[in-house]
Amino acid sequence: MNFTQFQQYIPALKKATLGGLKAQFKLAPEIRKRYSDDMIHANNPRASAVLALFYPDTKNETRFLLTLRASYNGTHSAQISFPGGKKEKNDTDLEQTALRETFEEVGVDSNRIKIIKQLTDAYIPPSNFLVTPYIGVQNKTPTFTPNNEVDTIIEVKLADLLDDKNVVIRKMNTSYMQNADVPCFKLNDYIVWGATAMILSEIKQLFESK
Repeated sequence: MNFTQFQQYIPALKKATLGGLKAQFKLAPEIRKRYSDDMIHANNPRASAVLALFYPDTKNETRFLLTLRASYNGTHSAQISFPGGKKEKNDTDLEQTALRETFEEVGVDSNRIKIIKQLTDAYIPPSNFLVTPYIGVQNKTPTFTPNNEVDTIIEVKLADLLDDKNVVIRKMNTSYMQNADVPCFKLNDYIVWGATAMILSEIKQLFESK
């Protein structure tokens, strides 16, 4: 999809009804589906936010940003994610958290980003984060300057997200599940799963519903 077409979608995206957990759970590990709203609330999860940033590439194709996180001694080491992180005391709201983290992690100035929609919260059991995702748009090709939290910038074509052939099943072994079949996206030869895939699933459904 070229960026001119994407821009024409924006008014409809703003008005579109979210797919919610039903959309997210299409790409959720089975273990995530065991957590009810009451269980999540009882865990008192930490508030955080991420940004799905859409923009034109140099050929005017619509892309969005993912990152490969750097390796560190933590739950989400070397995972694929959106730029984002936990809410800080000085953040006025979670939208500001998403914009601040995007600037800190990949160097995109928040003044160049227009937020067009808040998505459904995604719960991450291993780290006990409740993530609020936002869709943002920058109308020019960004120049990314990643910090030490980011190993690799991953620029994905929107068309690849919308291609059903890129939804796959993979065996996963983690600290909390063994040899589990997990639905994933295969994007730019990376396997994208977990909360990031759940958020992308809701975004995919938003475009498919238009």
